[in-house]
Order: sequence, then structure tokens, then C-alpha cells
Amino acid sequence: MIGTTDEGEAGMSRPGKRWYVRGVAAGAAALMLAGCGGGGDGDGGAAKALTKAEVASVLPDAKAMPGWRTQLAPEARKPAPEYPPTVCLAKDSKKRAAACGKITYWGVSGYVRKPDGTSLNFWVLAYKEAKEAGTAYDALAEYYGGDRVGPDAQPVEIGELGDERESHRAATGTMGGPATITQLRVGTTVLGVSSGNQGAKTFTDQEVKAVAGLFAERARQAQNGEKPTSALTGQ
Repeated sequence: MIGTTDEGEAGMSRPGKRWYVRGVAAGAAALMLAGCGGGGDGDGGAAKALTKAEVASVLPDAKAMPGWRTQLAPEARKPAPEYPPTVCLAKDSKKRAAACGKITYWGVSGYVRKPDGTSLNFWVLAYKEAKEAGTAYDALAEYYGGDRVGPDAQPVEIGELGDERESHRAATGTMGGPATITQLRVGTTVLGVSSGNQGAKTFTDQEVKAVAGLFAERARQAQNGEKPTSALTGQ
């Protein structure tokens, strides 16, 4: 079971389950990052552009992912103009240029859950301004949204995370089992999370929301000039 941790503690519960979010107030409203500090807003407000090191710090590391084995350690890069980030995809060349042409830094990290082999991958694209990130989010959401994760995909409710957000699940994804793709914009960053499984086990709505909340909070912390500390926990 997954929750998110930081400093301080507040609980959220469903029948038979207990979730924990530390460092933010309880409930979905607590995880709403729009307009908080340096997190920016939907109109491209005063969000902080991140350095290469800060982009790397937004990506969850091994400390933030207890119970998961590191497949790809967090790493940030400066994109080469002739080689846009592999995760920056759009439906046509014009939209891809708008989404990928103004990236300052990007990074990825990946994990596998030890008990069931669930795969979880994170990516972040950073921009100088929230407006640029918003344009990129629109193009990426159009590409990755809907049935891109797999046939007959259905929306996953993740609450009011970040400035913009959407998430979808398909019963059969690229690994042959249930899969999800979640996208977020937090200020000057566009975030993506994908999960996959070879068997029948599903990455639950609660787990999708918790991981998305962890990632969004780390982006907010970095844009506030803080060291990202949000991590998963649960019991």
C-alpha cells in the first residue's frame, strides 16, 4: 500500500485501508498545488525555472521509493536540439516542436516493485516559463491521453493535483497487463508517470493518486527553492 511522506502527518482513509500524506494537509484540497508558493498557476504565473540539478531532484530517488528496486536512477540532461527527449511526443511535427523545442532540462527515473514486478517510470520536462510548460502539456496530453496507454482506456481520478492533470488506465498495456499513464503540469514543469504489469495485478486508483501526488509535491518543493523530500509510505 502506498501513501506519501514528508514532515508532519495527516491521514486519509478508505474502508479497510489507511493512507498517509506528510508535509501536506489531509484530503485532495491539500494536494492542490496551483498557486502555492512557486508552483505557478494555470495562467502561467510566477513559477521558478529549475536548474539541471533541481530537475534531477524532482525525480523520485530510491529513498523516496521504499519497497521498489531502482531500474533507472534519477538523471537530468540538457536536450540536444537534434535529439529531443524521447518522452516528448506529440501528434504532429508542429506540436512536437512547440512541446519539445523550449525544454531547458529533462530527466527520467524508473523502478520495479519487488513483490509483483510492477514497473513504474517517471519523467520530467522543464521550461523557463509556466506558459511554455502549459503549451507543452497540451500537446503531450493530446498524445499520451485517452487510449494511448491501451485499448478502451478509462480515466483515473487523481484529484486536483498541480495546475493541470489527467490519468488513464487500460486493462492491457505494453507489458501485456494493466497499465496507466498520468500527466501533470506543476508551474514550469510537465511531469509524466507510467505503470505497467505483465500479470493481472492493477496499480490501483489510490496508488496512482499517491504516486502522482508525490511527484507533484516534489516539483512544487523544487520550485519553492526547497529540497524535494516527498516520499512514499503506507501501512
